[in-house]
Amino acid sequence: MNKIFVVHEHHASHLHWDLRIEENGVMTSFALPKEPPLEHGNKNLAIRVEDHPLSYARFEGTIPEGQYGAGKVIIWDQGTYDIIKKDESKYLLYFAGNKLKGEYTMLKFAKAGKNNWLFFKNK
Repeated sequence: MNKIFVVHEHHASHLHWDLRIEENGVMTSFALPKEPPLEHGNKNLAIRVEDHPLSYARFEGTIPEGQYGAGKVIIWDQGTYDIIKKDESKYLLYFAGNKLKGEYTMLKFAKAGKNNWLFFKNK
């Protein structure tokens, strides 16, 4: 079953990327301090943040000063994805986007805080 995903480039207090994947009627969201990995071998931190509504998959614009996340938000990539495997500590995903293409893994850090994950492209 193909579901939608989006990666926002977010120029807030510091530049980061927001990976959002459709799950259970919302966009499950992760903040990435670095640009998402496009090649095998690059591993990035992904921090689980609050869910967003599905409509956020199409959002581009500027969040006004004084509001949480204030700054410019643009769509860096979007497309569909499939969950190959998922449990409470691992996602195995297949992305079909313009930039994110192929199989990716997200692994939860066992001892580094409940919201910290490692995000990387498989071979």
